[in-house]
Amino acid sequence: MIGIYGGTFDPVHYGHLRPAIDVYTELGLSEVRLIPAGVPAHRDLPVASPEQRFQMLLMAIDKVAGLSIDDREIQRDGPSYMIDTIRSLQAEFANEKFCLIVGMDAFIGFESWREWKSIVELVNIVITYRPNFDINSIAESELKKYIHGAQTKNKDEFLASPAGHCYFCPVTQLDISATKIRALVKKENKLNFLLPDVVIAYLQQNQIYQ
Repeated sequence: MIGIYGGTFDPVHYGHLRPAIDVYTELGLSEVRLIPAGVPAHRDLPVASPEQRFQMLLMAIDKVAGLSIDDREIQRDGPSYMIDTIRSLQAEFANEKFCLIVGMDAFIGFESWREWKSIVELVNIVITYRPNFDINSIAESELKKYIHGAQTKNKDEFLASPAGHCYFCPVTQLDISATKIRALVKKENKLNFLLPDVVIAYLQQNQIYQ
């Protein structure tokens, strides 16, 4: 099973990378594909260009087993909708199973995603969360009904199914945000231990976010 992990990655940092590794390891996925959005459908346009964000990802995961990059969203015109990405991947890898990796904050707003019900019919969903998060705190909604019907705690059952299941995966949650990093760059503060050194060097060399 291949993990799909989308985002703006503006810039990529350890708060993105560590959860990706956690899910890859916990579920024994064949790989996790990091997919930078071209034109995000649910948030402001990224500051860095698609090419810059792709290059930062490329450097960040160099020689990291289990992580790969997929540029199909930055190559596609128009807003980056995950349903289009999933259909494109399934057309390319007809014999593969996929799971979409979504952080809890994004998952709570999942009903606003284009064709979200089609997404859960096409792939499995992995929801990453802090270990002390109470799943019952999610408000009653169509999404809550989906969870009740789809949730499994059995990894083998999850991995055997091509779609229709969701799995709550506790991950290492690092209090790092791309917004904070961009603000630190403007203040000329140190970025060490927030993102890979090669990405820090790239930001400085190209004067991104200054």
